[in-house]
Amino acid sequence: MARLPERIVCLSTETVEALYLLGAEDRIVGISGFTTHPPRARKEKPKVSGFSSAKVERILAVEPDLVLAFSDLQGDIARDLIKAGVAVYVFNHRSVEGILAMVETLGRLVGREAIALDLVADLERTIATARAQGEARAARLGRRPRVYFEEWNEPLITGIRWVSELIGIAGGEDCFGELSIHHSAKERILADPAVVIPRAPDIIIGSWCGKHFQPTHVTSRPGWDTIPAVRDERVFEIKSATLLAPGVAAIREGLPAIGRCLDSLL
Repeated sequence: MARLPERIVCLSTETVEALYLLGAEDRIVGISGFTTHPPRARKEKPKVSGFSSAKVERILAVEPDLVLAFSDLQGDIARDLIKAGVAVYVFNHRSVEGILAMVETLGRLVGREAIALDLVADLERTIATARAQGEARAARLGRRPRVYFEEWNEPLITGIRWVSELIGIAGGEDCFGELSIHHSAKERILADPAVVIPRAPDIIIGSWCGKHFQPTHVTSRPGWDTIPAVRDERVFEIKSATLLAPGVAAIREGLPAIGRCLDSLL
């Protein structure tokens, strides 16, 4: 007899999204208040935590037999829950491949492995199609367009690894791809906005975590009027809820959105 978790709390949005796609949403008994995918989860499931902070008593009150967490950012919450006797699985993925692995692992945890493998296969087809389209874009332009991705504005923080990889799949080149390998946002800070100018991005994409992107705040920075993306008015927003969680939406929605930004050059 399978002994699978029946009461699951998800402390980040990507596991909520994946459980819904796996047809296991009935097992979710609590979510983070920062959950965005799927939108209906916010109406259907009780909010029992923030993202990097939580009152353990609220989580314990829904009597979970498994809590799903993400990264060191939720390490303290995970520690306190473990001390309270709760089983905790902490994902720590920050790449496109890691997103696919998360879906597979989650499928096994809840006994939906076959569905998870089908979902991953579908995502792989999405990636393959986008990659072919990206190569076609680059061929038409004669090069890979340079993309500056901004995750935060005060201070400037560039894109994390899965975002940088999605830019590459779509046919672009992340202007600060060398920084994307760093897990911590602190390690992706640009101390001086002027360092963006010589990178000469063709496209600027803003996806400020948890707040609306303000293009005029970008285009009015000293010296940025010489940047091709600013000069040619190719400054775009992709909602942070779409791109900045390492889940299915980043591939299904974020990747095509990046492609549409690059299409502005054709």
